[in-house]
Amino acid sequence: MADLFDLVVIGAGPGGYVAAIRAAQLGLKTACIERERAGGICLNWGCIPTKALLKSAEAMRTISHASEYGIEISGTISVNWDKVIKRSRGVSDKLAGGVEYLFKKYGVEYIKGVASFSGRGKLEVTSSTGKRTVNGQKILVATGARARPLPGITPDGDRIITYREAMVTPEMPKSAIVVGAGAIGVEFADFWNAFGADVTILEAAPRIVPVEDADVSEAITRAFKKKGMKIHVGARISNVQVANGHVTATFTTADGKSDTVTAERLLLAAGVQANTEGFGLEGMGVALDRGFIKIDRGTYQTSSPGIYALGDCAGAPMLAHKAMAEAIACVEQMAGHHPTPVNYDAIPGCTYASPEIASIGLTEEKARAAGIDLGIGKFPFSANGKALGAGYPDGFIKVLIDKKDHNRIVGVHAVGYGVTDLIAEMSLAITSEATARDVVAAIHPHPTLSEAMFEATAAALGEAVHI
Repeated sequence: MADLFDLVVIGAGPGGYVAAIRAAQLGLKTACIERERAGGICLNWGCIPTKALLKSAEAMRTISHASEYGIEISGTISVNWDKVIKRSRGVSDKLAGGVEYLFKKYGVEYIKGVASFSGRGKLEVTSSTGKRTVNGQKILVATGARARPLPGITPDGDRIITYREAMVTPEMPKSAIVVGAGAIGVEFADFWNAFGADVTILEAAPRIVPVEDADVSEAITRAFKKKGMKIHVGARISNVQVANGHVTATFTTADGKSDTVTAERLLLAAGVQANTEGFGLEGMGVALDRGFIKIDRGTYQTSSPGIYALGDCAGAPMLAHKAMAEAIACVEQMAGHHPTPVNYDAIPGCTYASPEIASIGLTEEKARAAGIDLGIGKFPFSANGKALGAGYPDGFIKVLIDKKDHNRIVGVHAVGYGVTDLIAEMSLAITSEATARDVVAAIHPHPTLSEAMFEATAAALGEAVHI
């Protein structure tokens, strides 16, 4: 049969497209079905375009503080908002085109349309040109996730928006309410703030970026307040109203008082939910857990024979690089290989605001709760020559080691310039079972930001020299 494939992937996001390409490289006849554009949310509406927007924000801040670098700029600094948005979209378009090129290069049949299960190993794909039946010996679900609504807050695509609309607002908002202070929320808060918006963050948890180490949350809170952002933690929203081109949120503060805030737009960034409805998954015997697909983490097999799942639709951590790693492991097993299993204890989390946040492993709170005999090292960027020379002295790197287990690295938490790149060293260290001694033995070039990782690790061992 012309439409019989060894593997059919539903979804062409980071997990889906990587799985499809790697499967084809390994000799599997592969198809990938996508209802929008190759690259998925990450490439088109998430990871990639937001980084382009944040680069514009960084440029704005650098120009605004140019005199600190000895550069005097006379006249008014103006912003062409259309160009800011257009540049971001251009970056996404280029990379999406790159994925489509790789599909052609490796022989993946790229099918544009909406897939729905119509039987065991059988999918019906509906597109603008009609319907098509696609058969697969194995089906891999990589459908990702979308913004999670909150009771009483219904996005209207105009005043109450999700990350998708936030990417392409027709004009720069003069004021914004950000509901949720995870990675998406703080990145957009920081982006709008850089262009002069009056930003208010409402977070239900006791602190912003609540999954991070408490020291990191404290540092990013100070940084954001210094920039003029208003932050309410422990905030519970009771009502949202849109009127006269503005949105007003009524909320209860952490001390039980009622308060309101009004802005041009409200961004709903209070988490995500899996895309697991509407394509027949329910009738295939695939078990779910709170809307996410239950899988065997070793094989990515669902409860239904022949159906696999990975990435955001299969649960936390909801990170593009996690989905990519799962994709490689999954399809290499399908092809009869024996890949190294994904180390879920060594997956970094990154937030690309200014300052950046990067972390891996246990927080100090969780490490202490686990009874680990901790060695803690902390090194500030204010003592790092590269950071000082670049004009980014804020932040630190914090390394946690288990003193009773050969100084094993159990957690790293960083906030500051460039830390989302620096954290990869510690992913390698944890994955390869390198100890704090091994990290300190590695020569870190001078002057670089990487020295801060070296110094924090040395401090955990009680051997820091530069602090």
